[in-house]
Amino acid sequence: MEFQQPNYRAGDIVYVIYRNPHTYDVANVQEAAVVKDPENPGDLALFLYETYFPLDSEIAVYASQGEAERAYHDTFGGGIEPEGLQW
Repeated sequence: MEFQQPNYRAGDIVYVIYRNPHTYDVANVQEAAVVKDPENPGDLALFLYETYFPLDSEIAVYASQGEAERAYHDTFGGGIEPEGLQW
């Protein structure tokens, strides 16, 4: 099945759940930029931590921080949500 890329454009800000590559049990929601892929003209990439990542089905991308935080909570739990946290 081919990956259906949403209508992202270079310059869009999105959110991803990023796992620390050195401490695999640590993950958090991070802001990333959608940019033109420097290695594949015509394609888009995610720019995060001074690194380009392919914008494909391997990385879950969320349009809002709240949406990413809900997905994080659903995936990793976290017990009781802090009081006042609003999505």
